[in-house]
Amino acid sequence: MDSRYEIQRRAGGGSANASPALGAQSRRRKMPPRPADYKLQIIIIGSRGVGKTSLMERFTDDTFCEACKSTVGVDFKIKTVELRGKKIRLQIWDTAGQERFNSITSAYYRGAKGIVLVYDITKQETFDDLPKWMKMIDKYASEEAELLLVGNKLDCETDRIITKQTAERFTSRISGMRFCEASAKDNFNVEECFLKLVDDILAKMPLEIPNRKLSNSILSLQPEPEVPPELNPPRMHCC
Repeated sequence: MDSRYEIQRRAGGGSANASPALGAQSRRRKMPPRPADYKLQIIIIGSRGVGKTSLMERFTDDTFCEACKSTVGVDFKIKTVELRGKKIRLQIWDTAGQERFNSITSAYYRGAKGIVLVYDITKQETFDDLPKWMKMIDKYASEEAELLLVGNKLDCETDRIITKQTAERFTSRISGMRFCEASAKDNFNVEECFLKLVDDILAKMPLEIPNRKLSNSILSLQPEPEVPPELNPPRMHCC
C-alpha cells in the first residue's frame, strides 16, 4: 500500500491522537449562548386581513406569503435581538382579527410589554375599527404597555385610502402611541418599526441592573393563557 495513503489516513483518523489544544477548541465551540438579559412579550392586533401574520413573519423569519391563511386563535414566534448592549428575547403573539376569538386573544394583552395595532392603508373599515381595538387595549392591557400603530401594505400606494396625515391625527389623540407605515411584502420599514417599539420598552427598564438582580416580572415571560380545547391550539413556531 502507498505509504502516502497511510499518512493521510492517520492524519484524518480518530480522536485518540488529538491534541489537548484541539479538544479545548471543541469544548469552546460547544459553550451555550449567552442568556437573554430581557424576555419581552409583544402582541399584534387588528382587523382580519390587515397583514398581522405577514408583518410577524417578515420580522422574525424574513419571509412573505402571498396567500396566508387567517390566524385561528393565536400564533407566536420567537426572535432574539440586541439593543442598547442587551440581548432581548421577544415572544411575538399574532392574534386573530375575528370577533369570535376575542375571548381568547384578550388573555394575551395582560402580559404584553408592547402592542402593535395594524390597519390596512387601502381599507377604510380596518381604520374605522381602531377605536374598537383601543377599547380592548384599555380594558385588558397594562397602562405601561408601549403602543405602536402600523399602516401596512404600503406597497399598494396607488390604492391608498387612509392618508398618513389621517393616521397621525389618530395617534396624536392617544398618549405615547407611535405611528409608522410599512410593507410586509416589500420588506419596507418592518424591522425598524419593531425595533423602535422594543427600544421604547427598554427605555423604561433598569438596563444597568445586573442580570441576577432583575425581577421576575422583567426576566420571565407571563404565563401563557389557556386556549379552550374546542378551538385550535396555538401553532408553535420557533426560530
